[in-house]
Amino acid sequence: MIFDLSAAALIARMIVLVVAFTVHEFSHAFVADYFGDSTPRQQGRLTLNPLVHLDPIGSLLLLVAGFGWARPVQINPYALEQRNRAAPMLVALAGPVANLVLAVAAALPVRLGLVEINLVGGRFFPTAFQLIDAFVLLNLLLMLFNLIPLAPLDGEKVLTYFLPPSGQAFMDGIRPYGPLLLMALIFVLPRLMGIDLLGIIIVEPMRTLYSILLG
Repeated sequence: MIFDLSAAALIARMIVLVVAFTVHEFSHAFVADYFGDSTPRQQGRLTLNPLVHLDPIGSLLLLVAGFGWARPVQINPYALEQRNRAAPMLVALAGPVANLVLAVAAALPVRLGLVEINLVGGRFFPTAFQLIDAFVLLNLLLMLFNLIPLAPLDGEKVLTYFLPPSGQAFMDGIRPYGPLLLMALIFVLPRLMGIDLLGIIIVEPMRTLYSILLG
């Protein structure tokens, strides 16, 4: 489904990414606001308006390449930590958790027998199952991708919180190189070295979760 470029598949992914990215970023903003950081509210991010959250390039890449990004929600970690030391980690975790909730909710009509599994997709417009299939897959993909423990992804903040001081110092040291390490993980290792770590840490867990949700 991820690399299907038919009209129906592209329409399904467009619908999914608008919902998935919007809810993901809104969840970051909502939890930050809950813990007393007014930055997202001041910047207009405490909304479900997709135009506020979507990034054109990141959205296009998700459509055609299977990975992408939205506009990140800016926070003030110092304001958050004054309320709760775990708040920055919980703000980071809110996005991936939101995508998991969306995937579970999308799978319910199939598990309840309201929508039949049909592997034949529509020609120009997605079928009900095709839309659900894309909804589950892409939300699982976004959840797992964002949990990779490299900056600027959410997983880096989540992992750092649970590490001892020495581990936190190490993560602080490699944070500036996070985007480069991420690009190496996605492009360099698979193509030049034949090492598909991304497949191990994302694709296999995604298949397992997909099987659990849709059967």
